[in-house]
Amino acid sequence: MTAIQVDGLTKSYGDFAAVKGISFDVAPGEIFALLGRNGAGKTTTMEVLAGFQAPDEGTVRVLGLDPARDRSRVRARIGIMLQEAGFFPDLTVAQTVDAWRDFVAAPRPRDETLELTGLAAKATTKVRQLSGGEKRRLDLALAVLSRPDALFLDEPTAGMDPEARRNTWEVIQRLAGQGTTILLTTHYLEEAQRLASSMAIMDQGLIVAGGGMAETLAAETGRVAFELPSSVPPEELPVPVTTMEGRLAVYRLADPDLTARTLLNWASERGLRLRGLEVRTATLEDLFLDLASGEKHEKKATV
Repeated sequence: MTAIQVDGLTKSYGDFAAVKGISFDVAPGEIFALLGRNGAGKTTTMEVLAGFQAPDEGTVRVLGLDPARDRSRVRARIGIMLQEAGFFPDLTVAQTVDAWRDFVAAPRPRDETLELTGLAAKATTKVRQLSGGEKRRLDLALAVLSRPDALFLDEPTAGMDPEARRNTWEVIQRLAGQGTTILLTTHYLEEAQRLASSMAIMDQGLIVAGGGMAETLAAETGRVAFELPSSVPPEELPVPVTTMEGRLAVYRLADPDLTARTLLNWASERGLRLRGLEVRTATLEDLFLDLASGEKHEKKATV
């Protein structure tokens, strides 16, 4: 069973093809990250899923329903947090939530909503006095007010300080743990890697990489880097170096741990110290850099 199904989705604006036949599935209770640079097609895809636009071609289902044909039924079961939302600046946070509750069937209690999103202390604060990050949390409060079965989050932590961002991550993870299916877009790659179990990366309307987060990153190259001692030429290293950045020796390879052990044993035998040694598996940032450089991953339309 899938909570969100996208099969061959195509959407154009005049002669401009914003989305070019993409496909992916999201399981119930899963956090799915839809990633890519500005203009990649993420927001258009989310707008089709939310029922704001109809696809030109392909099939889209949200909770088993067609979001264009069954828009009212879909909207009753989903929450949406867009990049920009309009508020009445002179209402307080509590008044804003109360006003929104009138449009939602069986909404969460106001105090529960504010506590969930970390806004309880701002209940009597006027919206115009909130910081950008606090307004994003108010956006999230309104999105979860209806206890949605599926939640669409467009840049949910933009403008938040590090503490507020981590608190919001906890809210998102808690909602997923309660069975809410979550599709999010974000430019914070650490955020996507921390939260999502699956993802798709879009570029120019196509999905260029995707699948399970752990499996996808495991297939990428890791990194080993250290400052090469001044007395040692790169040719003497026991493993051929990938690149030299000044005196920084950098390896990009499938098994960074094995390479690091080989280098440490070699250095120990010679009484050398590998200063600034860094060993890590692949990250989403590495994958993005590989895609941007065109080194790998031919563009494809399915996940």
